[in-house]
Amino acid sequence: MILVADGGSTKTDWRLLKDGQEYKQMQTSGFNPYLTDTEQIEDILWKELQPYLNAAGIRKIYYYGAGCSTPMRNQVVEQALEHVFPGATISIDHDLIGAARALCGNNAGIAAILGTGSNSCFYDGNFITQKIFSSGYLFGDEGSGAYMGKALLTAYLHDELPDSLTEKLNNEFLLSKEIILENAYTKPTPNRFLASFSSFIFQNSDHPYLKELILDNFRKFYKYLVCCYPGYKEVPVNFAGSVAYHYKEILLNVGQEFGIKTGKIIQSPIEGLVEYHLAER
Repeated sequence: MILVADGGSTKTDWRLLKDGQEYKQMQTSGFNPYLTDTEQIEDILWKELQPYLNAAGIRKIYYYGAGCSTPMRNQVVEQALEHVFPGATISIDHDLIGAARALCGNNAGIAAILGTGSNSCFYDGNFITQKIFSSGYLFGDEGSGAYMGKALLTAYLHDELPDSLTEKLNNEFLLSKEIILENAYTKPTPNRFLASFSSFIFQNSDHPYLKELILDNFRKFYKYLVCCYPGYKEVPVNFAGSVAYHYKEILLNVGQEFGIKTGKIIQSPIEGLVEYHLAER
């Protein structure tokens, strides 16, 4: 049996392949090796994944994950998987590779991820040939849920939000400045905390203040993560991730401002990755 995973910072989609077809679907909490260590990842796997599988029957694992961008970070995830699935051969790749394979197949294009965080690459149909350095939720992640959440909470902390939005936030999240700072600076996975406000922004996207916040978010995404590629207008820009999927109409409109040719927009790369690895057998 083969296990394929598309791992984000918020959630991970898992698919079990058996006898040349998809056999089972699962979902666990997400993790990022820049923010979680091997022990924490292993704890998630034991509690949320292993009980639903015959670990001894897994012979190969393909894991595509956020933060899996260097051998050192990959090892954090690999060691956790080895402890839970000791008989499996494990392949760890960046989630960008997974998105590119799922979105572009064997065609050239730009593949982008817009979820909790953001990233992009230029894919030639076989390999990633160019990639923007990902500076994470503190210094980058333009276009992502974390970026929008950070913009919203920064305005809240500076008392710049319209009173109506401040009141809604306080009522819905029991929010305070102290709670924001505690979650951002002392609790684990601050990127997920920031991104958790994306749904609030989406639900209130007709508010003029939030409309402008969303537009600014996507304009910066195109500026810093798409327009930097030579020939970016000559190939389609394809998207995966919850933010891209739910905000697709706004994303398309802003893309037109930049002369972008938009390709696929999907919520998760996992189905495309299943097809890819089934064809690989």
